[in-house]
Amino acid sequence: MSDRTGIFAGDDPFLIAQQWLAAAEESEPVDANAIALASVDETGLPNVRMVLLKEIEPEAFVFYTNYDSRKGVEISTSGKAAFVMHWKSLARQIRVRGLATREDGPIADAYYQSRSLKSRLGAWASQQSQPLASRTALMADVAKATAAHGTNPARPPYWGGFRIVPLEIEFWSDGAFRLHDRFRWSRHTVEESWTIARLNP
Repeated sequence: MSDRTGIFAGDDPFLIAQQWLAAAEESEPVDANAIALASVDETGLPNVRMVLLKEIEPEAFVFYTNYDSRKGVEISTSGKAAFVMHWKSLARQIRVRGLATREDGPIADAYYQSRSLKSRLGAWASQQSQPLASRTALMADVAKATAAHGTNPARPPYWGGFRIVPLEIEFWSDGAFRLHDRFRWSRHTVEESWTIARLNP
């Protein structure tokens, strides 16, 4: 596409996403890798929450969570997810929709071990998304997890990653007079080649 130049240039949308994230890491004050992650419940009602994207792989986007959390259950049930990354400092965003599978092998083990000890113990202590009596009760659960798992806890069996393989990726950049630049990469299956279209603002 002749006018897909500058920050939109390239034949690999994952590389473009990596470049945009790297630029955001230079300008965003906090959590440049934050994404608004969407899932749907059994009735089709959406849920959206902020999580941290941990990896842009050559073919997928990866984040980590408690599989028993609301998002974990909803994504496991549907096998689908969507998210948006928005950077005010760059006036850019990336939207992704696709298929989600679990990452609960050695890669998840390695990421879990890279986290701080308190975060690792917190993964054992928190029954994410479940009702909690009080902050005091949570801290008591953390103390129990510390006593049970020590200073080198293994990854909990209910905690790991999700890998989102996109069927759509949209790159958006702010334009004067709200005449924004938008390019959508789309495909019907993950085996297909991408179709790229410029979209109206």
